[in-house]
Amino acid sequence: MFEMLRKLLSRRNEPRSPDSAGVDFQLLAEHNNDVIFRCATDGRTSYVSPSCERVFGWTPAEMVGKGPADFVLPEDLPAIMAAQIRHEQGQEATGVSYRVRRKDGTAVWVEASARMMTASASGRPELIIVMRDITERKQLEDQLSRLALTDGLTGLANRRAFDDALENEWLRTKRSDGQMSLLLIDLDHFKAFNDHYGHQVGDDCLRAVASAIRLSLRRPADLAARYGGEEIAIILPDTDSAGATKIAQDIAQAVALLAIPHAGNEEGNGVVTMSVGAATALSRSGASVQMPSGLLQAADIALYKAKSNGRNRVETALLLSGDGTASSAA
Repeated sequence: MFEMLRKLLSRRNEPRSPDSAGVDFQLLAEHNNDVIFRCATDGRTSYVSPSCERVFGWTPAEMVGKGPADFVLPEDLPAIMAAQIRHEQGQEATGVSYRVRRKDGTAVWVEASARMMTASASGRPELIIVMRDITERKQLEDQLSRLALTDGLTGLANRRAFDDALENEWLRTKRSDGQMSLLLIDLDHFKAFNDHYGHQVGDDCLRAVASAIRLSLRRPADLAARYGGEEIAIILPDTDSAGATKIAQDIAQAVALLAIPHAGNEEGNGVVTMSVGAATALSRSGASVQMPSGLLQAADIALYKAKSNGRNRVETALLLSGDGTASSAA
């Protein structure tokens, strides 16, 4: 594409008949599915191919004379600036992805390739940019990314997503000198449930419990993940011990109200119930246990305590933490 454009643009200064270089360039640009821009080195356009109206909703006249800041989403402008620096250094910028604002206010993902060419009688350099709509590809990539971080059985986040989120949330908590909580949930006597009703019913039970947990979480930042087997972990940002206990109790009640029969769960009056360990970490001075692994350990100990004290209950733990380490209190 760029080689063809270069040849056509370089021939514009040669004597030509009406059907030669200028017409060839016009035909190439106007019958191309990609959007072709000719820009000054400051990014302002002097030509935009007609396909811009199909892709962006803007007419060529509405885009000519304007620059990236008029159409590119603000958060994606750094990618444009980085590409411009590469051009100034004599490098090519290919495969740069960013979002362009359509006339109707929606955004379209594009992949842009650009090359500097001398294409005018003045001998001044011009930038030729070819943009391709990759919105469908981006949507597919995002879907695949979500699948890679989702547990196939429950639809909750998987262990990989949980580990990343726990680390990131702890770093954020430490920066803000805030607090966060973690719930570890275990379905009571679940091995007996599988043995009695079969693994297919066991899988259905896990899906029902996961759905009840999702409906019980009110904030977008709260993350529920399948931690392993029948264990579920929930990250609760900016949540103190009392708040974590209330959320744990609400979830336990929601699961009990499912009234899934469980003949082997006497503590739960014959229905599926859960034991919960709730641990809260406060970013404060003092240290002895590595974080955020210390938070996981504290929640696990609280969960063990809940099981030892008769199951179908919530037990709590509190941690005080400084620069990546913590001290704990029951």
